[in-house]
Amino acid sequence: MDRILVIGACGQLGSELTNELGKIFGNDNVIASDISAPNAAIENFHFEQLDVMDADRLATIVDSHGITQIYHLAAILSAKGEENPQWAWNLNMTGLLNVLELAKEKNLKKIYWPSSIAVFGPSTPMDNTPQHTVMDPNTVYGISKLAGERWCEYYFDKYGVDVRSLRYPGLIGYKSLPGGGTTDYAVDIYHKALSGEPFECFLSEDTYLPMMYMQDAIKATIDLMQAPAEQVKIRSSYNISAIDFSPKEIVASIKEHIPNFTATYKPDFRQAIADSWPNSISDAQAREDWGWDHAFDLTKMTSDILENLPELLGDFQKA
Repeated sequence: MDRILVIGACGQLGSELTNELGKIFGNDNVIASDISAPNAAIENFHFEQLDVMDADRLATIVDSHGITQIYHLAAILSAKGEENPQWAWNLNMTGLLNVLELAKEKNLKKIYWPSSIAVFGPSTPMDNTPQHTVMDPNTVYGISKLAGERWCEYYFDKYGVDVRSLRYPGLIGYKSLPGGGTTDYAVDIYHKALSGEPFECFLSEDTYLPMMYMQDAIKATIDLMQAPAEQVKIRSSYNISAIDFSPKEIVASIKEHIPNFTATYKPDFRQAIADSWPNSISDAQAREDWGWDHAFDLTKMTSDILENLPELLGDFQKA
């Protein structure tokens, strides 16, 4: 019986992925962990407090619960990372190396670690960015993710660790609050629209970025982890894509439902980060190797969020 440890289970991606893994493996076989206290989203799971930089504590949790797979999601995101680069580098890299080394020592079955479009940079082709290309990230988040990709492939090649990864675009979900990423405007904007507030965007209105609805991100992650090992041909990280849009276009999609919604644009330091990332991503290899396909476009995503988010707004305001 597989036993799953999710590191970073309280985050935007972690909370939804933990619940989806519970549906597949059973809640009793999924252990949630985070450096922060557990939240309501993962209240149905056994929880362990964990600083992933504490290798001994990590090993104790793996041993005590008979863990066979780890989903390592804990990281400092792009905008937060630029505020304290050395802290972000230390957490992002030490945490990953602790997980990879433990997987090698204990012969764990599978490891999942997310990369990001932040691995690309100013010299990367901006449109339809290919799987293999120039990568010159200029944020500490991107630098750590690129280094992490190389470590993942190294541990697979040298030690046979079955580690799998996706280069996530901007992830948009409504079940938790933004976590400090450059693409998080596309989460916050729905909260403002439903609260009847105007929205001030920290990116310019025509800034195109690759995006993905959280339901598609969860599906891609599970599909990759359940694919037979021989179909996983990229051991650094797969390009993955779904929707490409600008702030102006997401505003227009919201106004189809809330005509009085307004937005203004006041770019800050995150604009330079966004400008270094691609406009669109080619994920042809993921589609060919293990059958990836997305389900949500911008129109469908906006409708789904505006239908479901109102039930949670009160809980967010209390928190």
